[in-house]
Amino acid sequence: MNLERYNKIQQVFKSRQTDLTVCLEEVHKPNNVSAVIRTADATGLHKIHAVWPDPKMRTLSHTSAGARNWVEVDTHESTAEAIQCLKDQGMQVLVTNLSDTAVDFREIDYTKPTAIILGGEKYGASEEAKRLADQDIIIPMIGMVQSLNVSVASAVILYEAQRQRQAAGMYDKEESSVPAEDIHRTLFERGHPVLAKVAKRKGLAYPSLDEQGQIIADEAWWKEMQKGK
Repeated sequence: MNLERYNKIQQVFKSRQTDLTVCLEEVHKPNNVSAVIRTADATGLHKIHAVWPDPKMRTLSHTSAGARNWVEVDTHESTAEAIQCLKDQGMQVLVTNLSDTAVDFREIDYTKPTAIILGGEKYGASEEAKRLADQDIIIPMIGMVQSLNVSVASAVILYEAQRQRQAAGMYDKEESSVPAEDIHRTLFERGHPVLAKVAKRKGLAYPSLDEQGQIIADEAWWKEMQKGK
């Protein structure tokens, strides 16, 4: 891995927001999933959550490989499980829903730990999500259409969250809040993809990297790597 790329990755991790996320609730169109993940990366999210409508979507093989390499995806069996997980992390859980108690999405304080539920394309957020969320939010619409595409809605909301957090200096951190093991895994897999694939196949732990992203491994590790299947 060249030093410029190594330093770029390290800087990206310092700006990652581990307490800001979205949860896709049965979003089923691959292009929408891909677009949400791209926006998540662009606005500095470390991880998103998902409740998939089809178990086959767990692989996310259809999503943008570039964005998928940088954003973690946690899968949940149900909406209730996903929301409980987010609340256990101290997040305020928001859901897009036109209701009597809904507020303009720009009135929310996104500098607080926040998760945004994004419902599926056809029906939007489920009744369960609306019931379990802490606050309904709306994106004001002054035209004839009643709603935005889910990927567009995610971008509108996340960029407002980014604006608030940037103003509060939350992207300017000396140390990353991303777990060290996540950073190391990503650095190794993105910097040494061929070796990472072999090590994963052989069940070998990734060795340390030096300050330039080069591998620090003992002779035993290299011997195991060089063995046949």
